[in-house]
Amino acid sequence: MSLSTLARYGLTGRGLLGAAAAARPLGAPARPLGAPPARPLGAPPARPLGSLSCRRRPGQWPARTGPRPTALPSRGHQTARAAPLPGASCQVSALGARDEERLLEVVWGDGERSLYPYTWLRDNCQCPACTLQSARARSLLFSQLDVHTGLQEVRLAGDNQVSILWPDHHVSRFELQWLRRRCFSPAARQAMQEELFINGHCVSVKPLHSGSRVHSGHWEVTKLMGALGPTWQVQDKAMAVNVAYTAGDLSLHTDYPALHHPPGVQFLHCIQQAELGGESQVVDGFHMAEVLRREDPQAFRTLSSLRVDFSDMGEDYCDFRVHSKNHIIDVDCEGQVSRINYNNATRDSVLDLPLEQVQEFYRALKAYVDIMNRPTNVVTYRMEPGDIVTFDNWRLLHGRQSYTSSSEKRRHLEGAYLDWDEVMSRLRILRHAVGREDRH
Repeated sequence: MSLSTLARYGLTGRGLLGAAAAARPLGAPARPLGAPPARPLGAPPARPLGSLSCRRRPGQWPARTGPRPTALPSRGHQTARAAPLPGASCQVSALGARDEERLLEVVWGDGERSLYPYTWLRDNCQCPACTLQSARARSLLFSQLDVHTGLQEVRLAGDNQVSILWPDHHVSRFELQWLRRRCFSPAARQAMQEELFINGHCVSVKPLHSGSRVHSGHWEVTKLMGALGPTWQVQDKAMAVNVAYTAGDLSLHTDYPALHHPPGVQFLHCIQQAELGGESQVVDGFHMAEVLRREDPQAFRTLSSLRVDFSDMGEDYCDFRVHSKNHIIDVDCEGQVSRINYNNATRDSVLDLPLEQVQEFYRALKAYVDIMNRPTNVVTYRMEPGDIVTFDNWRLLHGRQSYTSSSEKRRHLEGAYLDWDEVMSRLRILRHAVGREDRH
């Protein structure tokens, strides 16, 4: 097998992990709390504040009693400490639920109105069960998200949060400032993008540590590719800055879609395996995209045409704070699939889409994720100490089953990246050298 094939489709100590098939392929006056919000002519009536409980309490919500709910840190690092939009009120005049459209309507104190899709709200729940607070990353798996969810009850919690009770009895709370900044109006979306990007480019800072870096001594393999970069340790840790650094299920994903140019090749070296669980999983994203194109052409068009925000921040081998806009499915000028950009944990709460495109985006992504999760499409394997796997991060999505470690057997992988330009350069040099030797 050629070195090019090994590098592109992945080799473990026990065999090839690769692609299953080759792909060639968004000013009304303020009203008293509880008044019905304004709505466009012909729109179905919204449930007014006060009727949004499954218990159907009449009138306004009662005055707040007892302590205020504790505010949770908001996922979406790029706006966590930012000020609200200039002149924007973060006081609520009225709330309403448009059940037929599945939209939450918020009328702000300045008379402006915002609409939020139910699915987007549930997807971006900020509670500790749905968000890894230390990483400000989504821990709710997309496979667990009901993209057609309803809303059972909504109310103001204190004077700075909206509280939603979902049909499955889960409760989400959203800070008013956080919601206002993520309004789907064109003006709010433009203001957010202007904050995140300058001249069309993302603002990100990656200061390197000045201290010495500890090497594990396991990375002689990267010298074969002609480059030795910083490595990172995949272990469950307290205050994890990445969902991979927990012991829970890790859904299928590509690494770093929060970069406009994600790393092309990934290495993972198993140093210690978990006592129970921790099996690795891979799926061919190109082949799954072709299945989606065949089974649901509209979903394929949606994921290959709408750009989605991704963000990531933290500290690993360096401090980082990055943000990008990527298609879930990249296609080239001939319509062939060229790269998959998908990580549910770092898909940002900022969704820069017109309101009318939000539900179609979720429907399309659900279709793609469901195809990837079909058992016949997933390769599951268990790495043992000494195994090394390398794979195409633009094509293969990888994940991991939950695991249990002990003090004696603590799961530990070490990883590194190479860009495809580095890999292809080395392959050309090797091919040239081999060809020259053959001529002699």
